[in-house]
Amino acid sequence: MTKKMNSRSNRLETAKQILWECVGSMLVAVGIYNFAVQAEFPMTGFSGVSIILYRFFRIPIGLSTILLNMPVAVLCYRRLGRKFLASSLRCMAISSLIIDYVAPLFPVYGGSRLLAALCTGIFAGLGYAIIYTRNSSTGGMDFIIMAVKTLRPHLSLGNIAFLCDAGIILLGGVLFRDMDGVIYGMIVSYIFSIVVDKVMYGANAGKMAMIITGRGEEICQEIDRACQRGSTIVGARGGYRGAERQMVICACSNKEMYLIRKAVKAVDPRSFLIVLESREVHGEGFHTIQIGEEK
Repeated sequence: MTKKMNSRSNRLETAKQILWECVGSMLVAVGIYNFAVQAEFPMTGFSGVSIILYRFFRIPIGLSTILLNMPVAVLCYRRLGRKFLASSLRCMAISSLIIDYVAPLFPVYGGSRLLAALCTGIFAGLGYAIIYTRNSSTGGMDFIIMAVKTLRPHLSLGNIAFLCDAGIILLGGVLFRDMDGVIYGMIVSYIFSIVVDKVMYGANAGKMAMIITGRGEEICQEIDRACQRGSTIVGARGGYRGAERQMVICACSNKEMYLIRKAVKAVDPRSFLIVLESREVHGEGFHTIQIGEEK
């Protein structure tokens, strides 16, 4: 019975994974095919190289993406792990098929290049962010970005992607003799990096409350009752009179800060509350994004 339940759970998780990969790939495909290709400005990542090959030799974008991905996948396999590689290869096939066969079914935007650049950055950024949050990728440059992330965890994925893409954008601008295209490509890359970071790390962001009070234990209990968040009491002393105080530290989500502020004022109206922005919060009760698998 337990084996059947586990098998069913695994199938549901796989189906959910594939569904999100399809959603992310669809957004990426729309950004690339329906906006970037028609606007004829250099695109980022291996998609940018594929667009260069498409414009010069009319090689299908999806096919060239797969061919470019294979050697990079082999090189990055040991760093990122078997599970990540398998998921990425599946997602790579899905995204390539959608770019070549599904995206052409939708209207192609032929208006302002600036608007095309904005839409490309937003759609592609949303698509890649969804794929990254599922611990997957579309291969190619994504393998390199993920490998760099495991080597330099302090760097955000958006910043790594921006640095990797700058060279490809410049290459496309030189080959096509289109400096305006380089500018638009940089706009795409910049918007892409912002969207990826906001989507991936925005859900993991929160706030930190620092409460100076003489009733620390009561405030901790009230915070736990109000929003089920743990807190820490640190000894403190006033700088003016030297009076002994307590500092309660609590990490929470943006929505929970109102409840905490209300709970603190209910227990000790004379308390001193400091609210800090936390870009990322890791630990129990907070979602953690897994990037690849280290050896």
